[in-house]
Amino acid sequence: MRALQLLLAVLALGFAGMIVYAIADGSFSQAGSWLISQPWGQVTLADLYFGFVLSALVIWWFERRLAVALFWILPIPFLGNVWTAIWFILRLPLLRERLTRR
Repeated sequence: MRALQLLLAVLALGFAGMIVYAIADGSFSQAGSWLISQPWGQVTLADLYFGFVLSALVIWWFERRLAVALFWILPIPFLGNVWTAIWFILRLPLLRERLTRR
């Protein structure tokens, strides 16, 4: 379990580094304009937000308190999968426990 948490942490940090690099190096509005003008860019964005919805559903069903669920769900569209990875790193042992009990 710890190995998987560590792997997720390394991937999340790497992804966060890519985001910082992209922010420092490029124009988000220019890249975004190009992305939404291209069919595969639209598919990519739809896939990204579909993943956000799926992550939000998992968090919604897993978290027992509304405030905690909203704390994790509401930032997802803004912070993306780095935020979701943090949730998985923290909740993975409990998630595994609940899934194997059934």
